[in-house]
Amino acid sequence: MTAIAAKIPADRPVLIAGPTASGKSALALEIAAGAGGVVVNADALQVWSCWRVLSARPSAGDEAAAAHALYGHRAPGEDYSVGHWLREVAAIFAAHRAGAGPRPIVVGGTGLYFTALTEGLAEIPPTPPEIRAEADARRVAEGHAGMLAELDAASAARVDARNPVRVQRAWEVMRATGRGLAAWQDETPAPMLPLGGATALVIEAERDWLAERIDRRFDLMLAEGALEEARAVLPIWEPRALWARAIGAPELVAHLRGELSLAEARIRAQAASRQYAKRQRTWFRARMGAWHKILRG
Repeated sequence: MTAIAAKIPADRPVLIAGPTASGKSALALEIAAGAGGVVVNADALQVWSCWRVLSARPSAGDEAAAAHALYGHRAPGEDYSVGHWLREVAAIFAAHRAGAGPRPIVVGGTGLYFTALTEGLAEIPPTPPEIRAEADARRVAEGHAGMLAELDAASAARVDARNPVRVQRAWEVMRATGRGLAAWQDETPAPMLPLGGATALVIEAERDWLAERIDRRFDLMLAEGALEEARAVLPIWEPRALWARAIGAPELVAHLRGELSLAEARIRAQAASRQYAKRQRTWFRARMGAWHKILRG
């Protein structure tokens, strides 16, 4: 992607979104190493300290080649959300604007992070622990359809009805505040970084090309220690925790518990990763029409 990197202005922040295994981190590193900048994580799975291999975090060599930020800085069990991320990235942008820090090159696969950065984030009060526990219990016991049915019409129309986590979040907001998520979103403040203030790139990967890369990369993860990472968290494993949502982690934990053969865990983890990539591609197509597209595959 050298030709792409060469065309990017050196004084503007860069945003690079794309599905898992599409090569976005390599492009970010190329830009940072060649023209300067700090590579800033925008992937909700790569914030966790326990998943360097399984979340495909930048290697030690990558981190030596250019400055990186917000990778692996949260321990399992800590609370973390798009609001946390936005506050952390705000400090990086503030330093750059003040001339005290390098230009940010924000890269990742979590579409909600980019939306919050470029469109603003509703300032919703945090969910009380008891309401979160109630919602967790309901989702485990009955699925998310019941919570979806209880949402106000505006929120139900706006939320991704197929995503249990998003439905649960909308229900928690309504339960905790007495107002629908849509009402809070309609009061969203101005964005930290309007899209016009950055070079915004989104990788569009051909499905079969991407699926092959995903499968190969998971095999490489196994060779580089993904199973050992899963073994390290067995004593504290909590499948509903945010940090436990790393793609492939539930399957490897099931293998270590004797519930799956390694071969079956590998097949299921690769399938889960392909499904995750499909959801990402759907999000990017729906929400990033104004971004510059990079076609791969």
